[in-house]
Amino acid sequence: MPPEQPSSTESQVQHRAEAKPRWTERLHGFGPVIGLVLLCAAGTLLNSDFATLDNAMNVLTRTAFIGIIAVGMCFVIISGGIDLSVGSMAALIAGCVIMFINAMGPVVGSPVLAVVLGAVLAVVLGAVFGLAHGLLITKGRIEPFIVTLGTLGIFRAYLTYFANGGALTLDNDLSDVYAPVYYANLLGVPIPVWVFLVVAVIGGLILNRTAYGRYVQAIGSNEQVARYAAVGVDGVKVLTYVFLGVCVGIATLLYVPRLGSASPTTGLLWELEAIAAVIVGGTALKGGSGSVVGTVIGAILLSVISNILNLTSIISVYLNAAVQGFVIIVVAFLQRGRR
Repeated sequence: MPPEQPSSTESQVQHRAEAKPRWTERLHGFGPVIGLVLLCAAGTLLNSDFATLDNAMNVLTRTAFIGIIAVGMCFVIISGGIDLSVGSMAALIAGCVIMFINAMGPVVGSPVLAVVLGAVLAVVLGAVFGLAHGLLITKGRIEPFIVTLGTLGIFRAYLTYFANGGALTLDNDLSDVYAPVYYANLLGVPIPVWVFLVVAVIGGLILNRTAYGRYVQAIGSNEQVARYAAVGVDGVKVLTYVFLGVCVGIATLLYVPRLGSASPTTGLLWELEAIAAVIVGGTALKGGSGSVVGTVIGAILLSVISNILNLTSIISVYLNAAVQGFVIIVVAFLQRGRR
């Protein structure tokens, strides 16, 4: 006997069940954009200074550091991992770069060359730290949470040791040479914003247009199936943490000239802000799906929240981190069961 065909009613129910997730995903994708638009409207109503060009550039410049790190964090979370150490990593890299530039200035005889070498060192150190994380997670078979929780303490402890509990400061002549990296602008847009844009574009192209990006998403969706499909899971994971480390290095070399120093409080809670930006941007906390565009919007959205709080004094500025923590919890709650 031929198999029984489903009735028209059953077909309609099945069609609606298949269509529902697509509409849900579309709405979820537009969520961060809608939230950002509403926040900007609220900020403009609460304080007229919010809508000025100077304030917009200030928000984007402050977003750049966390945004660059968040782009790398997006890859890690999509792959099903996490990195709790990025703030401490940035602090240690900043301290090492400052010590290196101070030492190399008299040796090479050129402040500009010393700063350039320091910038290269920042990226290399970030890649090395990311490589260490990747190897410990893949070859050592240790959970990412445990590995990065351990290095969180290690990185900040070593910075505190190098600074002898105080601060490491750039020499004045070298600081003047390095300052334009943060304070200069191109076509009216600060340099950190341009770098953030370039990193985001590169990250988006890698995630959406390369085999590596597809592998990252496949591993986050189902690692075992990815292994069956002959994906080099360990290699992809290592590269993901290396990429995050490079992003931390780039963010740090942009951040150092802002204050010209590094202390045990440098980069404090950056990991919270980076993870919040990724999650608010629509990336699934369980891995498997996400976008760099959403992450960028999430980072800007969080900066706008902080900016509005600073301009309006609705609540104390000391509660900014609490607001970000609540945001992570709420978004994670809304993502229950999503993969």
